[in-house]
Amino acid sequence: MILLVRHGQTPTTGKILPGRASGLHLSEEGRAQAAAVAERIAEMPRVDALYASPLERTRETAAPIAKATGLRTIPHKGLLECDFGEWTGAKLSDLFKKPEGTTVQRSPSSFRFPGGESFTEMQARIVGALDDIRSRHPGGTVVCVSHADPIKADVAHAMGPHLDLFQRIVIGTCSGSAVIHSPTGPVVLCVNSTGRSLRDLRPS
Repeated sequence: MILLVRHGQTPTTGKILPGRASGLHLSEEGRAQAAAVAERIAEMPRVDALYASPLERTRETAAPIAKATGLRTIPHKGLLECDFGEWTGAKLSDLFKKPEGTTVQRSPSSFRFPGGESFTEMQARIVGALDDIRSRHPGGTVVCVSHADPIKADVAHAMGPHLDLFQRIVIGTCSGSAVIHSPTGPVVLCVNSTGRSLRDLRPS
């Protein structure tokens, strides 16, 4: 089972497209969210490994999880945020006004960020990264701390809808989304979970 956790809130969440720019840390609220999700994860019967995107906000979210589980955080570049290229650091309100903003929402599979990744490449990257991580821990339970768009893309891949529909999935800060990978295919146990216990995650 892979439990995908989005990083906690930052001072720019919902305002700026930070992308892979360095130097962005969790806000006070984000640190509280990280502590809360760590408590929920500590209730799980077992956690075999903990991975995180190398950016500061994901590593800071993983830190209390590592403390609660006694695990070391393993960085994995495949869990990185989408490379937004020239859009990195722009105000979201300005980006929504661009003609391309409609394409990003309605037909993301056809869009590439200028100087950056396409959504199709991002989805292939995150799915490939999680396949790599699963191969290291057969039969195990792994927590992966990443970013909203990669998590949305992987959940869409697991559930089956086309990438053009992935924007309909909501992944809030420090939410958990759990996917079991079995010989018959993936089973999505929860998406954007922020309140319920993670102790009893299993197929119904």
